[in-house]
Parts: sequence; structure tokens; C-alpha cells
Amino acid sequence: MNMLQKALSRGLTPANIISYACLQIMTRWGRFFGGLRLRCKAALLGVPVGFGVTAHGPVGLMRWPGSHITIGAGTSLISSWRRATAAALATPVRLRTFGPGARIDIGPGAQLSGTSITARSTTISIGRQVLIAPNCIIVDSDFHAHWPPEARATEPGMEGDRPVTIGDYAWIGLNCIILKGVAIGEGAIIGAGSVVTKDVPPHSLAVGSPARVVRSLVPGQDRAAAAHAASHAANIPQSQAAPSEPPLAGVAHAADPATLVAPSEAPQGGFGQ
Repeated sequence: MNMLQKALSRGLTPANIISYACLQIMTRWGRFFGGLRLRCKAALLGVPVGFGVTAHGPVGLMRWPGSHITIGAGTSLISSWRRATAAALATPVRLRTFGPGARIDIGPGAQLSGTSITARSTTISIGRQVLIAPNCIIVDSDFHAHWPPEARATEPGMEGDRPVTIGDYAWIGLNCIILKGVAIGEGAIIGAGSVVTKDVPPHSLAVGSPARVVRSLVPGQDRAAAAHAASHAANIPQSQAAPSEPPLAGVAHAADPATLVAPSEAPQGGFGQ
């Protein structure tokens, strides 16, 4: 009744009222059944799910015996195109551990959309209120041997696996790949379509394949300072740390626009929801 009253108060036509009602029903029922299915599956697999976790559509959970997956309070897992803000979803959210000792920790208030996270033997940690846009992949292993070539169909030893950490309030753009051993700092932004192979400092913007720091998000801190910090952290030449003319690759996410608080003086243009 409240939905109908709101629709009537806006002066909508009958067709728009029906469209609005269908949208609200699909969203709310999808969230209810998605959350119920997630909690039933998590209870069977021994995956702790925090208070207020919501799921839109099916969520893939695969926990290897002796490994751990935790989903923090208030997390939003989006596996339905009806809930995705501005992009199609290639896959549902998938959280998978491949061996004993592996761990996936999703921090409170994180928002994942069509995200695939696979931990083979180390820990993948997603911080508080991290935004991850559709179709991102996060892994802690190469999953195939490098050498000799004829052995690439086999799995390498776990000694090459490396943990992945994404700091609080970071924002990962559409279609990004986060490879093993990467630490993304608090409040950093990764541009859409980036492949992250090295650490990204806090409160900086990194774009490209491989991703490089192109500017700082801190008001008053110039791009050269941010690039120098990234160069020092990754131990790469300063000349390679930042291109002379940084592209502003678009960043997209599937979070509720009402909950998004953009960084002050965030780059204008090329960013979308």
C-alpha cells in the first residue's frame, strides 16, 4: 500500500504505476529469496554470514574442508541483472576455496556484483565497505605451471601462491582482474578494465593493463607524488610508474547510488554508476 501511495503521489500514469510496482516486487522478492537461499547454503557448508547480509540472485559457495569463508555484516552480493546498476553480469557472485588453509574474508558493508573470488592456499581479504563492480576476478594463484610448457596443464606447487588484500573503502571498477600478491590500499580506486599486478597505494587512482597509478585522490597531492609512492612500493622505475598523460578510464560499480559517498575532488568525467 505504501508503494502505491508513493506512486500516486508522484502523479504517475497507470502504465508507469504498473512498471514501478513490478520493479519494486521483483527487487524485494529477489532479495528475500536470494538471502534465504544464501543462508541455507552457508549453513550447510559452514560459512558464517553476518547480520543484514543481502543477496540478489544465486551466490556460488564452494568451501574446501579445512578452509574458511566469512561474509561480514551488511554485505551485499549481487548476482542478478535486475539489481546491477549499469552493466550486464557475466556470472553470479562466486566465493571458492581450493585447499585446506585457504581463506576468503569479506568485510562488513562490502558490495560485490558478479565477482569471482578464488583462494587456493592463502588469504584473500576484502575490507570494510569495499565496492566491487560487475565481472571482476580476484585470485591468489596462477593455477598452472609456468615451465616447462608441456606441464602447463598441471597445477603448480602452492609455494608460488600469494595473499591478496583490498583495503577499506576501496572501489574496484568494471571488468577488473586482481592477481596474486596484490595489496590495494585504503580508499584507492581501480579503473574499469584494469589488470592489477602490483600494490596500489592508499587513496590513489590506478588504471590500465598492467595497472599504474595516475593520480592521487587526496586534495592537494599531485600525480607525481602518488606515482612516486607507487614506484617506491612496487620497486619499479619512476619513468614507468605513471604515463605522461594519464587516461581517465571509467569506473563503474553496482552499488546502490544512494549509499555511495564519492571521494572529495574525485576525477570528473569518465566515471559512471
